[in-house]
Amino acid sequence: MRSRGSSNRLSNSGGSPFRSRISALLLAMFATMATAYVAGRMWQEAESRVYLIKELDRRTGQGHSSVSVSETLKIVTCKEQLKKLSAIQMDLAAAKQEGYVSKEHLGNDGTRSKKRLLGVIGIITTFGRKKNRDAIRKAWMQSGAALRKLEEEKGIVVRFVIGRSANRGDSLDREINDEHSQTNDFIILDDVEAPEERSKKIKLFFVRAVESWDAEFYVKVNDDVYVNIDALGAKLSAHLDTPRIYLGCMKSGEVFSDPTHKWHEPDWWKFGDGKSYFRHASGEIFAISRALAQFISINKSLLQVYAHDDVSAGSWFIGLDVQHVHEGKFCCNTWSTGSVCAAV
Repeated sequence: MRSRGSSNRLSNSGGSPFRSRISALLLAMFATMATAYVAGRMWQEAESRVYLIKELDRRTGQGHSSVSVSETLKIVTCKEQLKKLSAIQMDLAAAKQEGYVSKEHLGNDGTRSKKRLLGVIGIITTFGRKKNRDAIRKAWMQSGAALRKLEEEKGIVVRFVIGRSANRGDSLDREINDEHSQTNDFIILDDVEAPEERSKKIKLFFVRAVESWDAEFYVKVNDDVYVNIDALGAKLSAHLDTPRIYLGCMKSGEVFSDPTHKWHEPDWWKFGDGKSYFRHASGEIFAISRALAQFISINKSLLQVYAHDDVSAGSWFIGLDVQHVHEGKFCCNTWSTGSVCAAV
């Protein structure tokens, strides 16, 4: 009996170390597997990071770089901005060659400051009208230093507006180029100069003017109109607080559907059975505020043009929250004290 008990105790005491060694072995195996798994994942992440950095370096031309991914992306953004800045600088240089002045002026303290112009006046002219242009220069527009003084002291820019000949580079174009080289007072549009393109020409004038000068108002004038600059400046200044204003000698009139009529309107059917134009400013001279000129510039490809430029301009503001202001001093067929214009 004693022998059996002793034997049982021996067998029991011998099994415990055996099971402990198995448990330790299993734990070691699990630890090894876990270590291998973690190491593998870290190796994969390291490889992914190296690949991403190499790919970014290849695309940005940096070669071997120690910068982070976020820093590399900033480099790409900076390069794009430099390209845009270079393009703007080229446009600015071209604009200066065409006679456009900078919108920046030195302040009294010597620092750089921006001064918004009161108005930009576009005188719509065409080929063969040099005598009219010379008469305007002598009468009210001025030229040379006097023209620059008008811009600096009164904040009013005045330019003739003309397109290009259908035969680019011919004698018509050369004459305008020669005149512009002497006077430096033209806006030369890239589109063809033609009577049937006049409405489009007015639209492109506003687009070019907005892109070139920052002004409170943009004014369209015909080249057979005398303008009282002081009276015009006073009228524009009186409406500085109106953000969307369409100012001129407002009128309406009959729409002519007869193709043989001088004022034939091909789109006559759009104006209804009454055949009457909506209210719009006379084409001799009218002014629009900066917000409306910007609207034309942004939507130039969508805005309809009609046979007559004054009707076309009026149509662009239909449906907008615009204040139409009839100003008798803008009616050029009558002259009185304080009149802005006179037909000649």
